[in-house]
Amino acid sequence: MIDLSQPITAASLATKLDRLWEASAVKIDAIEKHFDMAQGAPVFTVEGRYTTRGWTEWTQGFQFGSALLQFDATGERAFLERGRARTVERMAPHVTHFGVHDHGFNNVSTYGNLLRMMAEGTLEDEAWQRAFYEMALKCSGAVQARRWTPRADEGGFIYSFNGPQSLFADTIRSLRSLALAHQLRHVLMDEQDRRVSLLDRLLQHARTTARYTVYYGEGRDGYDVRGRVAHESLFNPNNGHYRCPNSQQGYAPFSTWTRGLAWVMCGFAELLEWLATRSDDELAPYEGRKDIEAMMCRAARATCDFYIVNTPACGVPYWDTGAPGLPRLGDYLHRPADPWNDHEPVDSSAAAIAAQGLLRLGHYLKKHDAAGQGGERYWQAGLKILDTLFDEPYLSTDPDHQGLLLHSIYHWPNRWDYVPEGRTVACGESSMWGDYHAREAALYVQRILRDERYLAFFNIAETSWQG
Repeated sequence: MIDLSQPITAASLATKLDRLWEASAVKIDAIEKHFDMAQGAPVFTVEGRYTTRGWTEWTQGFQFGSALLQFDATGERAFLERGRARTVERMAPHVTHFGVHDHGFNNVSTYGNLLRMMAEGTLEDEAWQRAFYEMALKCSGAVQARRWTPRADEGGFIYSFNGPQSLFADTIRSLRSLALAHQLRHVLMDEQDRRVSLLDRLLQHARTTARYTVYYGEGRDGYDVRGRVAHESLFNPNNGHYRCPNSQQGYAPFSTWTRGLAWVMCGFAELLEWLATRSDDELAPYEGRKDIEAMMCRAARATCDFYIVNTPACGVPYWDTGAPGLPRLGDYLHRPADPWNDHEPVDSSAAAIAAQGLLRLGHYLKKHDAAGQGGERYWQAGLKILDTLFDEPYLSTDPDHQGLLLHSIYHWPNRWDYVPEGRTVACGESSMWGDYHAREAALYVQRILRDERYLAFFNIAETSWQG
């Protein structure tokens, strides 16, 4: 399990943060200079150079969003100009992309960051720009919410690109798109002018995810361990009844793919923070604040606890907690992860996402729960992960390698990840989502360290339009 015996402070990461941003600038420049945009969006590196992989275009927002985070952290205006220009030039198709569940990844990372920085005063407030970003986010949230599978007995969910039978763990973090659109007082207009509340769909999807994606050790099946996560949950599309767990990128339906686990950790923690900004009256029609927060907090705590216990001492997990080669590593949970082992790859991108979930949940509990209930433990676990990631062998300072965070994994069952010659396991490469989330976590901690405004995706100015 993660070694929490030595307390860590945000201040202790200051030197590592400076080093990360210095390396990050070089990487962003290299991708801009050398990556052929005609190929599509950069996805992961092969021998240190970003390449693409056709599945869905879900990483474009992380590419341009990284430049925006670099500006936010360092004030280097060239990165703002680049990120803003690329957003305007290339992100419109993602706003109206009806074929994916990734709107929170692509559009909140670009339009959302721009609107947030404008509201925070980091970026000049120009009326036309603000209206442009708001319109993009409103449309994105509505389009995301339109991918809807109703359930006969209760609620429904936003279905994945696999079709109306499929709920992905990942989508819990894409609910940010619905949250922002609702915050901007937008609604989904459906057949016969039916007005559909984006808050309603957000909460229904969150409840379905909490119930079927997350396990609570209550005997649901023979592998029901508290905090375990199913990457995919399958439902009968004819009547919405739940059928079984499944996995697209993990080892098996009854094992836990750690990046899926991390998405759930981070998604629920962020939604808890967002809910704290909404009024009791707004939440009353949906069973009320107490019930909603209890549901989300239960899922967040269970998954964060599972991560802490089932991750090596350094805080970086192997790609799946049930991967078949793990027993060959011996007592791997009580020592740092080994990215160069011969049996199973680690996934630093899962660690970067999980770190933010742990930090945000810890911060939330310390602020909103008088009893604390483990807030400091989660906070320390998040800092421990970043202390590991923001140093070798995970931080890439080699200017010839375009990735920032090394030892990331995309789809190991399909063997999409590059395995160096002479090795049996993928290692030494980066992913666009891993690099982005390393930057986002770095900016989060940097603001805590400098006592600046708390970093949250919902730090935007709300419109006055009442619908």
